[in-house]
This record gives sequence, C-alpha cells and structure tokens, in this order.
Amino acid sequence: MDADNMADVAGLVGKAYAQQAAEAGGSIKRVFHNLLHHRKCPLDGWDERTIEMLLHELSMLDSNNFLGNVGVGEREARIASSLVARRHYYMGHGVGRSGDIAAIQPKAAGSSVIAQLTNYLTLDLAQSVGLTRMQGCIVVPVATGMAMVLVLLTLRERRPSAKYVVWPRIDQKSCFKSILAAGFEPLVIENVLEGDELRTDVSAVEQAIAQYGVDAIACVMTTTSCFAPRGCDRVEDVAKLCKALDVPHVINNAYGLQSSKCNHIVNESVRVGRVDSVVQSTDKNLMVPVGGAIILGPDKKFISAISKIYPGRASSSPALDVFITLLQLGINGYKKLMAERKRMYDYLKEKLTKFAEAHGERVLHTPNNPISIGLSLTSLPPCGDQSLTFFGSMLFSRGVSGTRVIVPQGQSTIGPRTFKSYGAHFDSYPCAYLTAAAAMGVTERDVDLFIARLDKAFDQYKRHAARTTSTSVPTQPANTTATTATAAADQQQQQQEDDADDGAIVAALAQLESA
Repeated sequence: MDADNMADVAGLVGKAYAQQAAEAGGSIKRVFHNLLHHRKCPLDGWDERTIEMLLHELSMLDSNNFLGNVGVGEREARIASSLVARRHYYMGHGVGRSGDIAAIQPKAAGSSVIAQLTNYLTLDLAQSVGLTRMQGCIVVPVATGMAMVLVLLTLRERRPSAKYVVWPRIDQKSCFKSILAAGFEPLVIENVLEGDELRTDVSAVEQAIAQYGVDAIACVMTTTSCFAPRGCDRVEDVAKLCKALDVPHVINNAYGLQSSKCNHIVNESVRVGRVDSVVQSTDKNLMVPVGGAIILGPDKKFISAISKIYPGRASSSPALDVFITLLQLGINGYKKLMAERKRMYDYLKEKLTKFAEAHGERVLHTPNNPISIGLSLTSLPPCGDQSLTFFGSMLFSRGVSGTRVIVPQGQSTIGPRTFKSYGAHFDSYPCAYLTAAAAMGVTERDVDLFIARLDKAFDQYKRHAARTTSTSVPTQPANTTATTATAAADQQQQQQEDDADDGAIVAALAQLESA
C-alpha cells in the first residue's frame, strides 16, 4: 500500500501496528526493486508467496486487467476458462509483436516486463555457471529443434548464397530436420571411433568447407550433450577452424547447460575461436515443461536479429515458467542441482560398472560425455524373431523410462538421407548397447530402482530367450492350451516376484531416508 492508504490503516488499527506492517511491506518492495533495477537472478531463491505477489502485481500492468478497461480489438486477452486464467496469472497477451518476438507490447506492460526480465535472468544464470563470454540471450517459445531453425534462418539473411550446413553426425532427428526446415542441405560428417567413443573428424569438416567453398556454407553445427557412446564434439577445434575460415559456428548445447564441463568447452570455444550462437533446452536444463529454448551468443546484435526472424506474437508460457523457476531456485539453488547431478553421474557409473561385472558386460569408456553412459549388451542372446530392442520395451514396461537400446544394424531414412545403424551415430559400431543419463533431477532412489529393475529384466530376457530357443527345436506335439496356461502362470509369478523386489527396495530406501 502507498503512504496515503497506510495512513488510513493507522487510523483503523493504530500507528504502531500500521508502522510494523509498513516496514514488512517495505522489505518486499526492496526485493522487487533490486530485481527490476539490477536485473540479476537472485543468489538465493524466493519463497512462493513472494513470487506470486510479484506476478499478480505485474499482471495488473496488462490492459486486460485494468479496472474499467474496454477492449474492442480482435485480440484483447479474453480467456473463457477461469482455470486457464489462473494458470497464466491472468496474463493473456503473450510476448512480442508481429515483427519482433522481443518487442514490447503496448497492451501488456506486465507481460513484457516478465519476458525482458527472463532474458536478463537467464543470461545471468548462464554467466554464473561458466558461460562468462555470453553477452546476448533470448528465451524463445519453441523447443530446441525449432530454435535451431530460427538461428539458421537468421544466418540465411546474412549469407544469401549459402546452401549447406556442415554437420558432424548425431543421430537425433530434430538436429538434422532443423537444417532441412531452414532450407539448407546437410553435409554429414561421419564420426571416428576412438576406443569405445565416437569423436569429431575435424579434418573432414575442413575438407567439406574446402570442397564446397566458404560462401556456400551457412555454418558448422556442432553438438555438446548427446547420447553415449558419442562424445562431445571437438567444439574448440571447430571454433578455431571457423574463425580462420570466417564460417559461422552454431552449437547445439541441448542439455549441456547443466554440465560444468560442457559450459567450459563452449566458453573456451568463444575465447579461442568463433561461436555465433548456442542453443539449449529449457525443460532439460531448468526442469520446466517442454516448449522453450535458450539462445545465447557472444554478440548481442546477432541474438537481437534472431528475435526479429520469429513471425508474429508468441506464447508467454515458456518464459513465465523459466522466470518463476529462476526466482525460486536462485543461482545457489541451481548450482546445487548441478553439483548433485555430477555426483549422480559418478553414482550411476559406479552402479552400472558393478552390474556389468556381474553380468559379463562392460561400461563403455566415453570420457568426453559427462551426462550419458553406455552399457554393452553382448551377453544377451537372440530372442526368436524379436530384435534386441525388445529388451528396451521390457524396461519400459517395468516403469523405466529414458533408456535407449541400440542395435547397430539396418538403416533409416530422414528426408533425403539414409543412415546406416541409425541411433548409433556410426555406421558400424562394434556392439549393441544401452544408454542411461544422469541428467538434472535424477536421484539415488532413481538409480537404485533402475539397477534393480535392469537386473530383473536381464534375467527375465535370458529366460525368455532360452524358452524361445528350446521351443524352436522340433518336438512331439504339445498341448497348446496347457502350454499357454503354464506360460501365463510363469509370467504372473515373475511379475509378483518383481513387484515384491521393488517393494523391498522402496522400503529399504525409505528407511535410509528416515535415518
């Protein structure tokens, strides 16, 4: 309340109580002032009530929330559902204007403040966790693949004669399809196998640029975070090459912001070479719903140019989610999550190593991948006509999500390109494998349950494969009904045993947590 209203409050409850309340309100106002003035992510997170108070105050700056406002335009932030209105804190104008997603909306000062502050806070967070050379930032309301399209379209304006994007292979469809969607042709650079790990063939990148000519190259697109056994690209070497040849360099840092190692690699690449923009996901790195991406860069003007490529207004939901999350976590809260994620990587690797030793497998050696871990699957026998990927389905049916079972065989066509052994990042990787990631938010309980269910799935798969093999040998005609009933009974018994094991694990973990 302002001074006049507080004077009236004093007339109702007394000056002493009114003064005490005014001082408490002043503390909150100073918190808001610091945010608006310094535009920095708080070191320590705010409580939910303070965040909601700010959101409600800012929402009152949007015209649809003005007392007595009469809207006669075609877009007046009218919201039919009160539930939807509350979900968005009564802000319905979105972000940007028709010609620039970063532009201020005359009807929506509050929403525009949130959008602008989100960019400032996100940049501050990025600089605080190692990306000190980033100077520009925009949070866009599209996921990583479409954000890459925006970057590539901006490069098209600056390099109108360019036709190609040089792309060290990563078997993740959105990367490849972003190049096609932007109207470019991918020049696929196959990886090289070094031990277990797949690395960038920098000389092949240089040869591709020389073959097609610098002017024909829109950019080189490298990748940091990825599925094992692919390691982070040799981003620094590529950055040096791009600087020497004057070729733009775009980095797909999809879930690398949560990794201090990835951030160091990106930051050093800016120092020693050329980096035009770095794209990362909001959901993977900040644990918000899917729908946004963070575009960073060392040149503010280039990031601003990207904002002008986006046609029309856009949803404010991704920016609002990031804004709330950064205020609630703070810099220290996010760094704590990063440290815990790194510890979980070591924990997951330790558990997988012990599992591998017990089952005659091994953890793939991929020292340049700080998030994803690969486990060989060489001991699993064929299972009738089913591919080994059936093992991944078994894990999913046991409530394990996020793993990938890769069998290096066959081919897959995406757009104009046919890839051999798609998913493996390589035409002829020497073994089938499973991947699991220690991404932000994973817990010891997650890892322990995963290993327990993995162990059970291994045993069940081998039993199933043995039964399949035995039934493939010609025998006397069997009673089909009895065989089916026996199989169903075996499956039910196995499921009961698995449920009991999971229950015992959960109970043991609960006891540890309470202790």
